Amino acid sequence: MTPNEMIALAVEDGFVGAAVIETEKIVFDPMFRPFCEENLCGQYGVNHSCPPSCGTPEQMKQRILAHKKALVLQSMWEISDLEDKPALKQAKLSHNTAAIRLMKQLRSQGCPGFLVGASGCALCSPCALKEGKECTFPELQYSCMSAYCIFVRKLAEECGLEYSQARGWYPFLACMSLIDP
Repeated sequence: MTPNEMIALAVEDGFVGAAVIETEKIVFDPMFRPFCEENLCGQYGVNHSCPPSCGTPEQMKQRILAHKKALVLQSMWEISDLEDKPALKQAKLSHNTAAIRLMKQLRSQGCPGFLVGASGCALCSPCALKEGKECTFPELQYSCMSAYCIFVRKLAEECGLEYSQARGWYPFLACMSLIDP
């Protein structure tokens, strides 16, 4: 499957934007990891996909760089108040659900990869880590961009995707790292 076919499939599946980027162009900044450590989402140390369980910033970066290209996906959600946590949570869940669905389609067509989500993995509630168990869905588990220390605004710029909260619209990005087709 070509990069243009992947982008077309993403747009057909409802994403407002998509781009394929060389992973070496993704900007990583370990200064984003403290956002995870602040534990505002409540998942630090209790979710397999979140720090510290997911790996160090360098380990996460190398996981992405092991692939040559990434498919970056964008959805936009009208959210008038960024303090509206339920609306943000629902938008992120919808975005990640769509990204997982697309990832499964791509895998079925011979494009291996993994999801970097708009938030930490929410496949299980609570995460099996809370009970000291292994991940229930390791092939679908995803970590958020902050855990990977991806500079999201720069990623959007590099891909030519809008990343502004103007007009009450809130953008979400996700990327799937892919081995060159």
